[in-house]
Amino acid sequence: MATPATPVIARTAGPLGGLRFEGSGPPGAADTLVAEHLRMLGARCDGGPGGRFTVTGGGLGDVTATTSWGGAATDEATVQAATGVMAVHGRRTGAPRGLAVDYTSTAAGVLAVQGLLAGLLARARGTGDVAEVGVSAERAGLLAVSQYLAAAGAEEGEAVEPAPGGPPFTSADGVVFELETLDPGAWAAFWRALGAPEDAVRRGWRPFQFRYATACAPLPDGLHATVRSSPWSHVRDAAEVSGAEVCPLRSLAERAAEHDGAPPWELRSFEASYTASGVTGALPLCGFTVLEAGRRIQAPLAAHLLGLLGAEVIRIEPPGGDPLRGMPPACSGVSARWLALNRGKKAVEVDLKAPSGRERLRAMAADADVFLHNWAPGKAAEFGLDHEHLAAAGPSLVFAHTSGWADRLADAPMGTDFMVQARTGVGEAVRPCDEPPAPSLMTLLDVLGGLLGAEAITAALLLRERTGHGVRVDSSLLGAADVLTAPARARAARGLDPRRPAGFRRPLRTADGWIALPDRPAAGHDVSGLASEQALALLRERGLDPVPVVTDLADLLARDVTGRDPHGAPAVPTPWSFA
Repeated sequence: MATPATPVIARTAGPLGGLRFEGSGPPGAADTLVAEHLRMLGARCDGGPGGRFTVTGGGLGDVTATTSWGGAATDEATVQAATGVMAVHGRRTGAPRGLAVDYTSTAAGVLAVQGLLAGLLARARGTGDVAEVGVSAERAGLLAVSQYLAAAGAEEGEAVEPAPGGPPFTSADGVVFELETLDPGAWAAFWRALGAPEDAVRRGWRPFQFRYATACAPLPDGLHATVRSSPWSHVRDAAEVSGAEVCPLRSLAERAAEHDGAPPWELRSFEASYTASGVTGALPLCGFTVLEAGRRIQAPLAAHLLGLLGAEVIRIEPPGGDPLRGMPPACSGVSARWLALNRGKKAVEVDLKAPSGRERLRAMAADADVFLHNWAPGKAAEFGLDHEHLAAAGPSLVFAHTSGWADRLADAPMGTDFMVQARTGVGEAVRPCDEPPAPSLMTLLDVLGGLLGAEAITAALLLRERTGHGVRVDSSLLGAADVLTAPARARAARGLDPRRPAGFRRPLRTADGWIALPDRPAAGHDVSGLASEQALALLRERGLDPVPVVTDLADLLARDVTGRDPHGAPAVPTPWSFA
């Protein structure tokens, strides 16, 4: 295959260039984030505080986005309690725990901007008349736990029974670190190099492998004991000889010192000539075709969100299909977790190892609007399927890569969720000051990275619509980490304690469950001797707004907040409302 000419970069404003926005009304759930993202996308702020953001100009009319808490929840803490986020994050310790970062409201803000962009895009195409977009933190929280919720409602149990435990590890000289490998051979070689008991090595692989699915990893004590007797230099040597990777936990102050101020995504436009198809439909992205070559969570979730907005999504799978379709637990023979991210998509099996398969994908991309992948760095170029290769046949293509690091850190380890959490200070941000720093075993960054990827792709489609140019989009887990930790990182940059106070968002134990209080300061309350209903009534008499903590995700399935797909798997509702 001949080397294609490098596409010519076009000098354009952002997708919201020439537009303006203003806030009004009472505060919402994610005002600061929404305003910041609108600015980064090129809109000018016309002032005005409030949680109702109206974008206007460019002949597109007005589109307004709002964020709310939703349901009985009144703030971040109570949303985390009501949606199962506390339950999932707390699996590592064996009891529900609140994330000390504003996770559900951050997700709601990103979703609100994506919905607003989709509404503007429909107006620009003349295919829809969206005026209002609404997103609640409650819906965002349900989306964040959708894979765990799907597993809770499956026909069979987990491949590994959830139980407390998991990384990080601590060396003999006090270095706290994450370990990562996707290869059982590298796992075994790492532990053998440190002299770990063979039985512990064998029994530890499966819970370690499935920790992405279960949010916990009950590892044998012998593995932690082995590391506690090994100096950090030996740990690094074992990683080097085995092919596994290790990453010491970094602090928020360290991340603040190196932060380059880059946005969470990058959009680069290239000269092309694009003419809209004018296809109409009930949803803003009807008529668009998205090719997705993604695995695990980040890229499949981004494509899933585009599909929820009306796009036709076609998954590119290897011969025999995606092996993760068979990952337990299953519903009607298909992985419940896989369905949570991939239901409703079409699938085409393509052998990318064969020249004929790669040529087939190039031909498909020439007729598509978006090509999305999360291959390892350099893999697209190796396949001859990078931006310049696909743009040669389809110059107006939106080419999107969701990655771990976006080539922004020279010394970055493997770009998986827990390694990025370790490297960027997320492990410090998600826990209050009376808990040791440790990454959450909930896939916080994979999910938020998928949301940011979808937001960026929707922005790129709007940019293409307004300029006629093709667009390359790069988003990353690093960008997700920086968005999530922005308030804590800002405190660290000012020399303040970036962590939340002791006990922050720690729910109250009752005689038969758990209760969460809003974040606002309140005196200590001992309700351990009361049933949850009694404790709720007592706290409400005291002027508080408590909510029961969901501790078993199966409890959510009995409520009206979820449905079932054709396979019988639990399905959370779409996060947007349009009017």
